[in-house]
Amino acid sequence: MSELITLDQAEAMTTEQAHDLYRRYVSRSQVSLIGSFGFGRDLVDHAEGAWIHLRDGRRILDFTGGVGVLSHGHNHPRILAARRRFQEQRRMEVHKNYFSPYVAALSHNLAQLLPGDLNISYFPNSGAEAVEGAVKLAYKYHRGRRGTVLHTDIAFHGKLLGAGSLTASPETHFPYPQIPGTDTFAYDDLSSFLLSLDRHTASSGESDVYAVVLEPFSASSLRECSPEFLRRVRRLCTERDIVLIFDEVYTGWGKTGALFHFMHHPGLVPDIVTTSKSFGGGKASISGYVAREPIFRAAYDNLSDATLHSTTYYGFGEETATALEAVAVAVDEDFPGRARALGERLERGLAEVAVRHPGLVQQVTGRGALHGVFLTPGPDVPARLREMLPTSVARDPQAVSKLLTGAVVAALYRDHGILTFFGSNRLIALIVSPPLVAQDDEVDLFVKALDDVLGQGASRLLAGLVREKVTA
Repeated sequence: MSELITLDQAEAMTTEQAHDLYRRYVSRSQVSLIGSFGFGRDLVDHAEGAWIHLRDGRRILDFTGGVGVLSHGHNHPRILAARRRFQEQRRMEVHKNYFSPYVAALSHNLAQLLPGDLNISYFPNSGAEAVEGAVKLAYKYHRGRRGTVLHTDIAFHGKLLGAGSLTASPETHFPYPQIPGTDTFAYDDLSSFLLSLDRHTASSGESDVYAVVLEPFSASSLRECSPEFLRRVRRLCTERDIVLIFDEVYTGWGKTGALFHFMHHPGLVPDIVTTSKSFGGGKASISGYVAREPIFRAAYDNLSDATLHSTTYYGFGEETATALEAVAVAVDEDFPGRARALGERLERGLAEVAVRHPGLVQQVTGRGALHGVFLTPGPDVPARLREMLPTSVARDPQAVSKLLTGAVVAALYRDHGILTFFGSNRLIALIVSPPLVAQDDEVDLFVKALDDVLGQGASRLLAGLVREKVTA
């Protein structure tokens, strides 16, 4: 057996050593994919707020928001203090024979913050687990007598087999086995939703639908449902006793300008809401679903079923303590208000960029601290570019959009020290998702950098991406 790598050695590892170990023990393809961008050839020393500090001394402005995880920014001092306190006092992490004061307090706080009787919480590890737990709860609520769950045609609910069965994004292109009884309807389309309900309604009027899973704001496509659509779906689900699940894994904790996106619409309450990502303050891997009390109690609140849905790491001590503080920070620092202010500044700046670059910017959309810039290369570039691409790549209808948006991501990092990413769900968007602790000057820095990058034009940007990949 070869010598084990120590923590000290890991922290002193070079990029080349990390790439080599990834190729041997993680994934060669990840090295090829990520390593071809500038950020794939750098290692991080530390991070704070909206900034990443590299080992070579450079600072990188992180406008990914950790893909939804870092609303609190990197290493928020209150989050660090809460975890340090837990560790120094040697609090117990997990034990099923003792009640956890952290689970009790966190559940209470969510019930106070959420509307209606969304009172009962469960805390697994990931967003996909929260979605699967919510769907299982809905199925159990109907005692297995109904067999259909509906989701939208652009849904992204996770990559486990269950959550993946409810996901309709091209990102999950491999045909994994599906859980039985799934069906789709068009996002924000009432006629399509009514048709999907009718497909699963017997002549007697009995519905076979036990749950509808819906993102009020689709973070992967930068679209949101209209208030009219959401309220009508709520009414129909109530009339037919269908459990309505809102997936707010990405949009929870203030991201779009309300504590949860559905709370933009007073009086609208789902039967279950899921959360994760920034719920853990950027430090804890924790998720949750919060259910209306009658739904949960009918499904699980009896001695036979009390532990029917459980996991070993449910309510893990340090994670729930961290989430307790993360929620407090989101409330104390008014994350919804911060998102609204960031959104107003982003909207103005991105609108000006779109006016200056009409040949490249097709559309800007979003809400709060979650926006997308949809780019187009113009009429002449795609034909020339496709001739240069391998056949397997050229067949992808999104290939040119991916390359152009990837070129912008690469140029922002290379030329301006700004980290971004792009989303892929039917259309490709440059995702603009700053942490909610970002400052006005950091927003302005990003907008100015994007303006400069787009000023290079599509051909030059694509050529720069090709050069970067060749020299990787």
